[in-house]
Amino acid sequence: MTDIHAHRPLLLSGHWFSHLPADLQESLLDAAVLRRLDAGQRLFSRGDKPCGLYAVLEGGIRIGAVGLSGKEALLTLIEPPSWFGEISLFDGQPRTHDAYAEGPCLLLNVPQAALLGLLERQPRYWREFALLMSQKLRLAFIALEEMSLLPAAPRLARRLVMIAEGYGWASGERREIHLAQEQLALMLAISRQTTNQILKELEAQGILRLTYGGIEIVDLERLRKVGG
Repeated sequence: MTDIHAHRPLLLSGHWFSHLPADLQESLLDAAVLRRLDAGQRLFSRGDKPCGLYAVLEGGIRIGAVGLSGKEALLTLIEPPSWFGEISLFDGQPRTHDAYAEGPCLLLNVPQAALLGLLERQPRYWREFALLMSQKLRLAFIALEEMSLLPAAPRLARRLVMIAEGYGWASGERREIHLAQEQLALMLAISRQTTNQILKELEAQGILRLTYGGIEIVDLERLRKVGG
């Protein structure tokens, strides 16, 4: 328990957890267990039974799916201190996507049974978990709209801004984004070649700098303007 509570400062840097009532924060930490995953290790697959709520403490979790043709769809890369897994809490249905560790990963897991027991005792807290899910739903609608209406370059710029701002879930802004170009291309459903071309153009304008396995944002305000 001591190890889990030691992660409280990191979790409090996230928007959702920091706005929870103090007793709910405590209940989640008391019920949680830590899970370590090796790089590439599966956390769960589409169709698996619900296994609770997770928070990323170290590393990242890759959420996506692979079609019958073998083509991969990467929805998002979840990094500290974000929480995920709440959809199956509400409907009790199997997992909707695959989740794999992007590098060595440390997770906090609140098991499904513990969550349901907590909410049975304190049903007023359902709203807090609904807020977590509504944040994801809002972002999903934004992504769908951008995919339909925006050309590739502003869509890429907007996604980088969202990642730098922690999708609104973390305090502060990041300038170093540890995301391979191939992963960014998968997120945006554009080709690797188009992604590379756009990034090189932004680098030539001094807006960002390409690094090994990542992207450094040099001028966040100009990147926002590219996104429109």
